Amino acid sequence: MPMPQRTVPFTLDQIGTQTARFPSVGAIPTISDKSVDPYFLTRMPKTAQVEALLFWPQDKAIYPGLVVLHESWGLNVQIKELANRLACEGYAVIVPNLYTRQGGMVTANAEAAGMLMARAKEADLLQDINQCCEYLNTMDYAKRNVHGVVGFGMGGTLALKFACQRKRLRAAVSYYGKPSPPFDSLDGLQGSILYHWAGADDTVSEAEIEQFRQAALDRKKRVTIHKYDGAPHAFCNETRKDAYRAGAAQDAWERTAEFLKEAFKADMQIPGK
Repeated sequence: MPMPQRTVPFTLDQIGTQTARFPSVGAIPTISDKSVDPYFLTRMPKTAQVEALLFWPQDKAIYPGLVVLHESWGLNVQIKELANRLACEGYAVIVPNLYTRQGGMVTANAEAAGMLMARAKEADLLQDINQCCEYLNTMDYAKRNVHGVVGFGMGGTLALKFACQRKRLRAAVSYYGKPSPPFDSLDGLQGSILYHWAGADDTVSEAEIEQFRQAALDRKKRVTIHKYDGAPHAFCNETRKDAYRAGAAQDAWERTAEFLKEAFKADMQIPGK
């Protein structure tokens, strides 16, 4: 049964945006660091950098932080729009370009997307995602160490892995990511996971999903799996006419919003309050 419609706290015209660039490892430079160093913007960095976009409500408040992870296509317009919508739900959102080390490429070609994904090193990506949380900790509109992650496709797989690595992560949402055995990493899960399972997804087997479910049950972890019967991989991507399923996409979005609201209920800001 589809989820009921809700009132969204903010509108798009209430959302601020900015770009960000920061080191993948080490301390995040502060405003003071930048103001006292005349060469900050022109000096060639010695370490890998993370390029990202930020979206947050303009009301003077402090919001839970979300890291949004894109699909194998790169940081395209569709992912930016999803991040904007999540900011409208009352979150400070950061979207890293997971292909920064490859020039920040974006593609609509499946073969090129596959090559970009294959070249990316998982350890580097997980480090970049972790550093996004640390970057949010430097923002005056984001609550310190009150974070979640939402990923799609490739990003959904990374969201599952990251949730088991960052102990302070409150919540993770994976849209048709791949939960890959062995599942010993679930021992590290402290927060909760919502997994959107595309029932007709040929990139993950039903056996893998059931192993994932059982591993979570055995460890008494808070993992919710919702299956969308007949929905293919990428059913929430409206630019993929072959895969997009409007009903399932809306249902998944409402479930995501309610799941995050529950995970962050003690930290949510209500407009005007």
